Order: sequence, then structure tokens, then C-alpha cells
Amino acid sequence: MSDVSFADIEAAAGRIKGHAIETPLIESPALNERLGLRVLIKPETLQRVGAFKFRGAYNRLVQMGAEERKGGVVAFSSGNHAQGVALAAKLLGMPALIVMPADAPAVKVAATKGYGAEVLFYDRLTENREAIAAKMAAERSAVIVPAFDDPHIIAGQGTIGVELLRQAEALGATLDVVVTPVGGGGLMAGTATAVKALSPKTAMVGVEPEAFNDTLLSLQAGKRMVTQPATRSLCDALESPAPGELTFPVMHRLVADIALVSDAEVAEAMRYAFATLKLVVEPGGSVGLAALLAGKVKLFGGKTVGLVLSGGNVDPDLFARIIKGEV
Repeated sequence: MSDVSFADIEAAAGRIKGHAIETPLIESPALNERLGLRVLIKPETLQRVGAFKFRGAYNRLVQMGAEERKGGVVAFSSGNHAQGVALAAKLLGMPALIVMPADAPAVKVAATKGYGAEVLFYDRLTENREAIAAKMAAERSAVIVPAFDDPHIIAGQGTIGVELLRQAEALGATLDVVVTPVGGGGLMAGTATAVKALSPKTAMVGVEPEAFNDTLLSLQAGKRMVTQPATRSLCDALESPAPGELTFPVMHRLVADIALVSDAEVAEAMRYAFATLKLVVEPGGSVGLAALLAGKVKLFGGKTVGLVLSGGNVDPDLFARIIKGEV
């Protein structure tokens, strides 16, 4: 299986039912008034592990056979995928080793260990996490679980799109645009596949940090482009240098536009989410809101927007500085 179909996403929804949370669809009159739009918010900040990543991780791991489970899993991640894999492995009774950058947010490292996973640190500037993961997996006869470039991961993330469209329909709303963050593209590829199956006229808009605009460049070029940013982004969860081999063709086919946001706009969105929406959203999870607040989302003539807030795992010290306006 390489292409992910709507049937695959529906099957994933059946597998994760009762394990993942069906996050609510919420609406803020204050946000609607500010933007002059109707924005229906999908807060995956309320998902298990505090991010959407649990959906794909559980869908991948639950399909492993008894022999595969003995060796467990190996994943590499700066945080949310790490936690998703760690919790899914714990629930399914298998060992998990997570390769994490030494400078990963402490809150994400602590949570990953808290779910029972073993953490192996690497230096993101001098070491290759894929090579480390491959070596450890070979030694342990473990299965490598990619963060986004896996059809079962993509299908699991796509369950967000199914919920989003059906919840919007229950509210009598037809979504003109759906906005999601884009890193490696697992969330967008899965969500777009589901949304376009249920509502072909809905436009899919992704949002990336300015310094990590690999998906925008790739869509413009019609092929996967690798970026080599000379700087870091506030959005540690979205620092993928290139879209995935599996996710890019899906995004190339289904995504209408990509917006770019600055760290300052992301920080402002986090403050707005905290003060007005009463939600704690991590930098990478808030880029869609940042793009809306900054007027950067192409609406394609529509007035009703679905917005995915993809995660809420932000380091407490960083969050405090952002809320105080120091970042």
C-alpha cells in the first residue's frame, strides 16, 4: 500500500475508535468577528499525547503482528510523533525506542519517557537520525515507524478530516477552506484525502514557517525540493527539510495554496489562542491561526473555514516568555 484511499482512512477510523479521542469542533464568536469569517476549530491539542500524532501512530502499530511486536518499534522525532508512538506502544504492550534531538523541548522528552519509551539522543547538526534509527532497529529486530512517510500513518492522520467534515455538517456548515499546518505532510496528505472525498469543492490550504518553506517550493516546482535553512524556527515540529516521498504527490494533487508565517506571527497567534480561545497551542500547532490572523490565508471566495490546531506540547518556559511578549 502506497496510495492512501478514503477507504483506508475509514478503516483507520475504525481501528482508533475508542483509543483516540474524537476531538470537538469549537467556535469562537470573538475570532469570527475579528476575521469576518466563520471559523470552526479542530483542537487536536485535546488529543491523547496533546497532538494529532497519536492517530497515525496507533493505526500503524495496531496492525503489527505478534512476531513484529516482540521486537517493538523505533521512531525518530522532535516530540509529538515520539509521544504518539510511545503511548501507542504502551497500550499495545510492545517496547519503543525513540531517537530524539538533544535539544528537543524538555516537556516532550519527559512525556515520551513517561509513556514508557526509551529515549536515545542525537546531535541534529552532526548526526543522522535515520541512520541511528536504522542501526538500532536492526540490532533489536524492531520496526521503524516514520513520522509521516508511511501510508498507515497518513491514513490515521486522515481521520481528522473525516471527523471535521461530519462535525461541520452536523452544525449545518459547509467548509469552503480547511487550513492545517504542514511539516513533512502527513497531516495535510491524510486530511486532504478525507476532505476532498467528502467535499470536493473544499479548498485545502497548508501553512509553513517562513524559513521552512519546502512544501511551497516543491509545489511550485512540481517536484520535491530540499531546503537547507541557516536558522531554526520557533515551530520545532515543522522543521522538516522536505515533504515526504508519499505525502508530496498527494499534496501536489489536492492542496490549493500554502501560506508562510513568521515566528512573530506564530507568537501572536499563541497569545491570541491563550487569551481569547482559552487554548494552549504549541508554535507548530498554531501556524494556521497565525496565517488567518495575519490575513495570509487565501479563502477562494469562501467565508467558512475549518482550522486544525495540531498540538499543544510547548515548553512551559518558552510558553511563559511568549505570553509575556518576550518572544
